[in-house]
Amino acid sequence: MQQVFSTYVNDIDVEALYANADREPPADRPWIIVGMIGSADGAAATDGRSGGLGGSGDRRVFRALRAVPDLVLVAGGTVRAERYGPVRLSDAARAARRDRGLDEVPRLAIVSASLDLDWDGPLFATSDPPPLIITPSDAADDAVVRAKGRAEVLAVGQGRADLTEALAGLRRRGVRTVLCEGGPSLNGALLADDVIDEVALSLAPALVGGDDIRIIRGGAPAVPRVMDLAHALVDEGYLFLRYVRRPR
Repeated sequence: MQQVFSTYVNDIDVEALYANADREPPADRPWIIVGMIGSADGAAATDGRSGGLGGSGDRRVFRALRAVPDLVLVAGGTVRAERYGPVRLSDAARAARRDRGLDEVPRLAIVSASLDLDWDGPLFATSDPPPLIITPSDAADDAVVRAKGRAEVLAVGQGRADLTEALAGLRRRGVRTVLCEGGPSLNGALLADDVIDEVALSLAPALVGGDDIRIIRGGAPAVPRVMDLAHALVDEGYLFLRYVRRPR
């Protein structure tokens, strides 16, 4: 059992806390972190976007978390809804990653069956390294051709991207840690495959109501996956919780 502690965000080196956590990946896939924000009543977004729930502490934790992985994984729908751009890190974060033997910025990987993405936008025009697109092998030929003109394409599965195969391929490439930023359906697919090792949850002091979805949609396992709390940070009513999977 890990030692659990709680403290205020401003009383600790948040970047080092997330960067130095023990994350030993399995032999056949990377260590998978799901990083999300949710409201006190369980909503993952307001008006279809998660940004409305955030605050200054959340942005700091978000930046610290993004400095951890080899690769950031996100669904195509989330890329469209949140208007994703290239992954950017501060000079200090880039230097710290170099010191840890990592590339200066994590690569972005987008899971999309439709390949309905803004191929001429800044995400594809200025990302370095270019994004990786994970799509089914039976995706429309014309869409795949266009994608290959802007990104590397990894085609796995039929009808929907086979995440198990994709993660195994990433591990063979040397990817040890993946941060999944959603959306909830992609998180549900990872839960269905039982590959979530860590959850970094920002809990916002807000009640949203309505029909907004939870941070994980679908993928309910036959037996709930139990997680252990590793730490809790506090900032202006927000809670920043880090959970790691409990060994069976």
